[in-house]
Amino acid sequence: MWGLQFYVNQQTGTIKGISTADDYARLSSEKKVKVRDLLWKRPGLMDDYIQANPDAFSADELEILRGWRKQFLKGTFYIFRHLKKGTLFIGDKNKVYSVVGLMTPFDEIVPGYALPQLVETVLLPFKGMIVYDGLFSGYNVIIGGNIRADLNRVYQVAKHKERILTSLDPASKPAITQARSRSSNLPQKLAELTSQLAAIKGDTATQNAALSLARASLDLAAAAANGEDMAQHRRRVRKASTRLENLLEFEEEE
Repeated sequence: MWGLQFYVNQQTGTIKGISTADDYARLSSEKKVKVRDLLWKRPGLMDDYIQANPDAFSADELEILRGWRKQFLKGTFYIFRHLKKGTLFIGDKNKVYSVVGLMTPFDEIVPGYALPQLVETVLLPFKGMIVYDGLFSGYNVIIGGNIRADLNRVYQVAKHKERILTSLDPASKPAITQARSRSSNLPQKLAELTSQLAAIKGDTATQNAALSLARASLDLAAAAANGEDMAQHRRRVRKASTRLENLLEFEEEE
C-alpha cells in the first residue's frame, strides 16, 4: 500500500520532498490521507502502477492489486464491535462487514471500550477477506444511546439473517452454517411434536392457554424451517402470549 501511494505521490506531486517509499512510509497518517484520497478519486493511477510495476511484484501480488482496483469500497463506517474473526464495520444501507487487521489487530488501534467510532476509510479485498487501506479519518462526534441501539439492531438483524459480509466479491454468499445443516430434518420433527401436542388438553384455563402458546410457537418454528411467511404465526404467538400473561396475573391476585 505505501509503495502504491508513493508512486501516486510521485506522479501527482501532492507532498513535496519525498524521494523514496521508505520516506513516504514514515509520513504521518494526516499527510498520507491526502494521497490516499487522491488515489481513490483517480483509480486509473492504480492501472498505471500495475502496468509499470516499479516494486517488481509477482503475478499473484499484481492480481491482488487488480482486485483492489475493481472492488475497493471508500466510505464512512461505524466501527461497531470486535469479534474473534474480525471487527464489524457498519456502512451505508445497513451493510455489516467483518474486517481483518493484517498488520495490527483492530482492538489495539481502537479499544473496545471506545466503540462505536465513526470513521472514513477504504475497505479492500485480500485473499478472500476484507481488509482496510491502513488509514482512518476520524470524526469528533458523540455517539448517543439511540444511535448505539440502532447499530446494535442492524448488527442483530444481519447476524440473524446471515448477512455479515466477509468478502467484497458481489458473487459471494454466506455459507450455510453447520447448525442449519444439522437441522435439515427439523420440519419433520416439528410436525411430530405438533401432532403430539394437538392431543393434549389442559385441566384449567391457564394450562390450555400455555398449550395454545406452545402450539402457536411450534407453528411459527415450522414456518421458519420451511421458509414460509411468518407474519400470521407471529400474530398468533403474540395473541396466545398475551392471553396467558393475563391469566397468570389473575391467578396472582388475592
